[in-house]
Amino acid sequence: MAGVQTLILFLCALKNVLPSNSRWKPTWPSYKVPVILPQSTLNLDKPQFDAETKLEVVSSCGLECHKRSPLPTYEEVKDYLSYETLYANGSLVETEVGIYIINNGGDGSQGRSRTKRQIYGYDSRFSIFGKDFLLNYPFSTSVKLSTGCTGTLVAEKHVLTAAHCIHDGKSYVKGAQKLRVGFLKPKVKDGSKGTNITSSTVPEKMKFQWIRVKRTHVPKGWIKGNANDIGMDYDYALLELKKPHKRKFMKIGVSPPARQLPGGRIHFSGYDNDRPGNLVYRFCDVKDETFDLLYQQCDAQPGASGSGVYVRMWKRQHQKWERKIIGIFSGHQWVDMNGTPQDFNVAVRITPLKYAQICYWIKGNYLDCRDG
Repeated sequence: MAGVQTLILFLCALKNVLPSNSRWKPTWPSYKVPVILPQSTLNLDKPQFDAETKLEVVSSCGLECHKRSPLPTYEEVKDYLSYETLYANGSLVETEVGIYIINNGGDGSQGRSRTKRQIYGYDSRFSIFGKDFLLNYPFSTSVKLSTGCTGTLVAEKHVLTAAHCIHDGKSYVKGAQKLRVGFLKPKVKDGSKGTNITSSTVPEKMKFQWIRVKRTHVPKGWIKGNANDIGMDYDYALLELKKPHKRKFMKIGVSPPARQLPGGRIHFSGYDNDRPGNLVYRFCDVKDETFDLLYQQCDAQPGASGSGVYVRMWKRQHQKWERKIIGIFSGHQWVDMNGTPQDFNVAVRITPLKYAQICYWIKGNYLDCRDG
């Protein structure tokens, strides 16, 4: 009970952290992102769908490993950002892209595993109960994938998740062809459809309503890397639903440097396997970063992979506070901190190039993707 009260107090405080007349507000930076456009397509053989779903990703290439890695060439980055599109009928298309740098937009990789996702000390996760929370923004943007992962609504028909929930780096996972996305809705006692609910019809538990996925985009950086030197950097995928979900969604944004995040903190909600049927919310400080990854110790378990990592900052152009997805929760890595190995959970940052790619997947027009 104390945990629920703490969560309520924290959520209430979010609305009053910085009053509108404050002299300083954590403000969304203005980015002019590069342009990514398809150049050619190639029809591939239908996949076998024989891989086992991985609900967590482990990589031993940590901060120092990334810093030692050479910067990719232009041709290598084009290769990483080319992508495969899987359709519901099993057909598979590879798309090669071109990158057009305008102003100073850019991207590139900078510079011991465990079997379970880490809980760091006291378990600071909050299970979200009650439709008043679950059906309201931002928690309502979290959805469950039929492969066992979490995703986030980022447009009227699109869900952002982790690539490893769809593809293990070598093959598409079982169930990827008939992939579905689950939306929590009230389960009504009398079996009605939930419309015109009266005081005599009291929702008891929540249930998932499922929508089929029409097509899935996975970057070649994930397929080629598979969580080794560069693989985790590209652990993201976009799902297009067969019909609109009719919920409020959370826009994507370019990830600011950790020092610019409000309190240096990130937030995300997911369907952790150790709390079946529950949406679990958490927040924590970012401990370190590379150009492509955020290192943190948010408590999480398998099933939370694919959750959208978000922050709330002031949007100067609109004169209002806005939450945006700045990353995708992926897995964990061992990091050498002053000679001592530490285990960190890792989120993939949405860099300017990744923003341009994901935005193009959503909107299909690069002119709508110029401002990150």
